Amino acid sequence: QVQLVESGGGLVQPGGSLRLSCAASGSMFSINAMGWYRQAPGKERELVAAIIGGGSTNYADSVKGRFTISRDNAKNSVYLQMNSLKPEDTAVYYCNADIKVGWGNLRGYWGQGTQVTVSS
Repeated sequence: QVQLVESGGGLVQPGGSLRLSCAASGSMFSINAMGWYRQAPGKERELVAAIIGGGSTNYADSVKGRFTISRDNAKNSVYLQMNSLKPEDTAVYYCNADIKVGWGNLRGYWGQGTQVTVSS
């Protein structure tokens, strides 16, 4: 069994910064790609940023230049540094990871989500 737990969400003013963290816990697993998604009320869940083990990254156009994704493989963690936050960044942010448990197949896992609210 593998679980992903996010932290770091909260209320921040426009132009401010926030750093999200996500850690995978369990045993006998390995992680390939990791990423962050977000979902605002009434909208589809969208990919915010993704990163693979080799360091390649991908960002949504709306956050490119403002957000930075990184990972620490030793800690089975992924981070999202969010700068110059805008009200439209308000959403529940979900951690996602492609994980292989034991000799099983690779599958996606989701965290419980953390609320990010950008408002003055």
